[in-house]
Amino acid sequence: MREGAMGRIKVNLTLDAEVAETARALGLNMSRLAEGAILEAAKVERNRLWREENRAAIDAYAEEVARNGLPLAQFRSF
Repeated sequence: MREGAMGRIKVNLTLDAEVAETARALGLNMSRLAEGAILEAAKVERNRLWREENRAAIDAYAEEVARNGLPLAQFRSF
């Protein structure tokens, strides 16, 4: 979901005090950093779940390639 798609909401986060103080001292925007980290974590988790849900098809395709090679490999020019 892109920024602005649903607007912004306030949430509460608990951070290590030293981490928060360091971020403040460096002028870092903790909200934006947290948002980016959460977005990346969600992407990684969605990908993991997709691979898990499609494991049988992925394994079957890998076995097919191992047995018969890549489809259309005869047409490769490299």
